[in-house]
Amino acid sequence: MPYAASAARYDDAMPYRRSGRSGLKLPAVSLGLWHNFGDDAPLENQRAILRRAFDLGVTHFDLANNYGPPPGAAETNFGRLFAQDFRPYRDEIIVSTKAGYHMWSGPYGEWGSRKYMLSSLDRSLERMGLDYVDIFYSHRPDPDTPIEETMGALDSAVRQGKALYAGISNYSPEQTREAARVLRELGTPLLIHQPSYSMVNRWVEDGLLDALDEVGAGSIAFSPLAQGLLTDRYLNGIPEGSRAAGSSPFLDTGGVERSVGLARDLNDIARRRGQTLAQMAIAWVLRGGRITSALIGASSVRQLEDNVAAVGNLDFEAGELADIEALLGRS
Repeated sequence: MPYAASAARYDDAMPYRRSGRSGLKLPAVSLGLWHNFGDDAPLENQRAILRRAFDLGVTHFDLANNYGPPPGAAETNFGRLFAQDFRPYRDEIIVSTKAGYHMWSGPYGEWGSRKYMLSSLDRSLERMGLDYVDIFYSHRPDPDTPIEETMGALDSAVRQGKALYAGISNYSPEQTREAARVLRELGTPLLIHQPSYSMVNRWVEDGLLDALDEVGAGSIAFSPLAQGLLTDRYLNGIPEGSRAAGSSPFLDTGGVERSVGLARDLNDIARRRGQTLAQMAIAWVLRGGRITSALIGASSVRQLEDNVAAVGNLDFEAGELADIEALLGRS
């Protein structure tokens, strides 16, 4: 059936937050296409998730050149669905992509050279069938390429009209300050940083958020649910077929088993708040307004709806935060 977006998609349910000192607002919850949008997932399921996300006010879809499997498949699948369903809404949608990790053979297929960055963006635009992306990221810092070259490539992408904004991901506080300085001198401000951040991964609090405040950039946190640890999936152990039970490099059986007790205690707080553990974990990342958006993944419409519902209660009482900090060993 032809898709017509819900007329109620902007009826005040989804908050939108300004990214740093820019004029761009992002939804408090954005949808990442890292998992579940490769060739191993049914296209109709992908379509249902994207449609429901937009109907719920999720206007930002985040990709990267290597998302799949295989690498590039997520962009290709997104492009097919965008052409069929979302092209009439292009001016309402933020599409981001990244380059930095391995994509093709030879010395120009990864990292941060101008050659790789701009070639990758051209390939991404071709896969998605887009004239431009809204945000183009350097996916990781390159230890062997001057930061001036990598940031210069982002600046060129903006000046060529192939991207509207420049972003970085996985950069340290010092690298972030330097990237912002170079971009500012080139005339293309740093819009946003995409770091990992969750209750059990708080490295951004040790200087990165301060750096972003200084340079006027926003932030979008990936893995706010710690690859599923901060959901109800592992509260009773490791189920068969879960990511932790498989060969995922991001979760291991021992790590999950050590975290089950913590997850159960956090779940008790979430239940008192009238939320699922996942909803509370997303709300916690967004607390205080220093994170612009939380980037979630979804394997089903039901999971998407549950996670997006976190925006219904983003406020924490002082006692709740104190109890959470005590459980996390930060009291």
